[in-house]
Amino acid sequence: MFYLLFLVPGMLLMMWAQFRVQSTYKKYAQIGSSMGMTGAEVAEKILQEMGISNVSVEPVAGELTDHYDPSAKAVRLSEVVYGSTSLAAAAVAAHECGHVLQDVKGYKPMNIRAALVPAANLGSNIGPLLIMLGFGFNAAGGISSLFINIGIALFLGVVLFHVVTLPVEFDASNRALKLIDELGILQGEENRGAKKVLDAAALTYVATALYSLLQLAQLLLSRRN
Repeated sequence: MFYLLFLVPGMLLMMWAQFRVQSTYKKYAQIGSSMGMTGAEVAEKILQEMGISNVSVEPVAGELTDHYDPSAKAVRLSEVVYGSTSLAAAAVAAHECGHVLQDVKGYKPMNIRAALVPAANLGSNIGPLLIMLGFGFNAAGGISSLFINIGIALFLGVVLFHVVTLPVEFDASNRALKLIDELGILQGEENRGAKKVLDAAALTYVATALYSLLQLAQLLLSRRN
């Protein structure tokens, strides 16, 4: 009952968000920008204009694998974004540069998210295992509750990570849209296309955060019952 009430709607929301981001990305990946700048050139221009010289722009294998690695000081763009002149590529490249600016300016939510990474990894790997063990030791009373409570406490780290991710990603997108407009990387209506790409991507973070909250609620209710 709890599974149907909480997790199924969350899974459906995540599936819809993934479909939305992929369909939106594919649509604007077929529309070239009037300036004809590749994703790599967009990133390099933004970094240059912002006076950031210690961050490299590199290609990375895969699709939608774009990210900024603060430890390596590298903006890594998927190969299709790196060499593409599409509106989607410009939006994604600018978004990752938005994370660079967060790093340079010491954006607190980004620092908090980075600090939560170990807790999130531990919670996602160990938390569910302890919870299952707790339910498996149901007849053992105190041992059962101990495992379940520790597992839920660890899983809380996952929830916090996804919640803190929201302002980090929203802020990076806002910075990106402002930059590509002010620097003339995209022109006129092209900026709307970039916004649609980044808005669709934001839905996946919202869906993931909501799903983790639903998982937590399901675990708390299961423990209570």
